[in-house]
Amino acid sequence: MLNWIEQRTGFVSMTKDFLTEDIPGGASYWYVFGSATIFAMILLIVTGIFLTFFYAPSAATAWESTRSIYMHPFQHLVLSIHYWSASAMIALVFLHLLQVVIWGAYKSPREVQWIVGVFLLLVTLVLGLTGYLLPWDMDAYAASQVSINLTLQAPVIGQFIQQFVQDGTTMGTLTINRFFGLHVWLMPAVLVMLVGAHLAIFRWNRPAGPPVDDPRPLKPGRFWPDQMFMDAVASLIVFAIIMALAIWAPPYLDMKADPAKAFIPYPAWYFLDLFGLLQLIPSKFEILGALVVPGIATLILFLLPWIDRSTTRALGSRKPILWMLAVSLAIIWGLSIWSQLGIMQKQAAGPPSVPEAQVLAAASTTASAATASAPAALSLQAKAGQAVFAQDCSSCHGPQGQGTPGVFPPLANNPFVTGNPQAVISVLLDGKQGPTTVNGQGYNGQMPPWKATLSNKQIADVATFIRTALGTNKASAVALSEVAALKK
Repeated sequence: MLNWIEQRTGFVSMTKDFLTEDIPGGASYWYVFGSATIFAMILLIVTGIFLTFFYAPSAATAWESTRSIYMHPFQHLVLSIHYWSASAMIALVFLHLLQVVIWGAYKSPREVQWIVGVFLLLVTLVLGLTGYLLPWDMDAYAASQVSINLTLQAPVIGQFIQQFVQDGTTMGTLTINRFFGLHVWLMPAVLVMLVGAHLAIFRWNRPAGPPVDDPRPLKPGRFWPDQMFMDAVASLIVFAIIMALAIWAPPYLDMKADPAKAFIPYPAWYFLDLFGLLQLIPSKFEILGALVVPGIATLILFLLPWIDRSTTRALGSRKPILWMLAVSLAIIWGLSIWSQLGIMQKQAAGPPSVPEAQVLAAASTTASAATASAPAALSLQAKAGQAVFAQDCSSCHGPQGQGTPGVFPPLANNPFVTGNPQAVISVLLDGKQGPTTVNGQGYNGQMPPWKATLSNKQIADVATFIRTALGTNKASAVALSEVAALKK
């Protein structure tokens, strides 16, 4: 059987070459960071695929589907494993790069290998950033709003980036879909390609080995079985830590995102240093903390193989680089601790967080009450309009039509909505700009025209849903002919 596979694929000989690779200096636990990182990545991808079976990416369903995951013990455990696997992978990538810097393993001929490794760190951070929004609770909303607004600091293209990431004037369903696509499809694909490239280049260059002053070649060892055993032990330890944290310290689910409520965001631990830097710099110089300092630090990382002019990898010949590393780590840790203490102080001064059990119980009570008071089944037209509303309207006007204070008016319990149907159709077709007043409250958002985006049927359906099913709205349905008559 093996001969048959070998003749047609060459997999057997490739596996043999991989397992019999020479390791400079013999097997060592210093070499396990790369393998442990790949293990965390696999765990992250597997659990992430499982979670997509239960998660619904929209402003009306993201938090509710996350809450449903929390209510099922096994699904909750998988979500917790996914959460801590992300932290583990970011920590392991950082430790792996730290070891490479200390050993000088970025030096010729491994410059490209190092650059790919830096890209891997950046992609894992983007994965963490995009995944942070998906639960759509108060912390996810507030922290993600800060990160999205920082893109405006980029000259020329800042507003374009902000509009692309947020996909609208406010965060909502389209924002969740954009982050979901980045987190679930684009970034994992880029991550897998980078890991493949990193491994291929690593195989070509061979392991660098520890930095030694002795110029004679290090005594080699074999990958199989010694190094593979050590890699397996390290991966098992990582898995045990992730499982322990997933069981005893699962991620907290806050109340559902509400832009009308003030909230002190708590960024992920791997962004605490950047958050602290932003708090330290005056607001008029925010571009320094948002772009300039992180940009310079990233550029230095990419150029490190050329900045280091030492002729050997020995520690004694690279003292300036090692001192720069020590100072950088001290600054990162100092900013992170300072940021952590500042956030804790602000949170202590504000109202206490609602216990998670109370959050879940309150949501269950609200859902039961809503079900008990729900009207009769929607008409087929209203059901079709409900889907259009969730996709295109709920991000601004709220999943229940409650609106956004000061910006977008509520559609539920709105006398204009239940009034003249031709006026409602005209607003949907041509949009609306300028201030408006609903139930004594002022709003000044901008409604885009939908006549070029939605079909006549979709406009008739969503107008029917808004007029007949949102809040206490009880008005007539809208016919397709009424839309066609007004559309120019």
